[in-house]
Amino acid sequence: MQTRFNLFENPVSATFMKRFAGAGLMIHQSSLPRTVQELVSLRASQINGCGWCIDMHTKEAVAGGESAVRLNLVAAWRESTVFTEAECAALAFAEEGTRLADAHQGVSDETWEQVRKHYDDDQIAALVCLLGLINAANRFAVLVHQRGGSYEPGMFAAAMG
Repeated sequence: MQTRFNLFENPVSATFMKRFAGAGLMIHQSSLPRTVQELVSLRASQINGCGWCIDMHTKEAVAGGESAVRLNLVAAWRESTVFTEAECAALAFAEEGTRLADAHQGVSDETWEQVRKHYDDDQIAALVCLLGLINAANRFAVLVHQRGGSYEPGMFAAAMG
């Protein structure tokens, strides 16, 4: 399967993607822990079947010091012992907020309570924005068949610079 369209070569989509990346940079600079950002992005990308984003967020997490064990267990986080309560709350939020068609009410009250227990308002704002952003990014990449495997850590930031 070949990439259908290069979003970074067309003037309209390239301009949009730079602005989109700017929103991502704001979240990256927030007080939401970077580890949580990568875990949430990875889990949403797994659910959405986005090879490009799975590749990107796995490699960025490794570059940030994340362990292979934890990254390998993200897809089965409920059945593992390597995540903190706060990370589990964020991963549950990511799943429920990504699988909207499966959970018509979106994020459950129980999950929301767990998120509130572990994160302050600024971190929750970043988490909500991050989940919306990664779900949109997954859709961009899947729509144009942007495949995973060639990403190098820091590549996206360099392309947007």
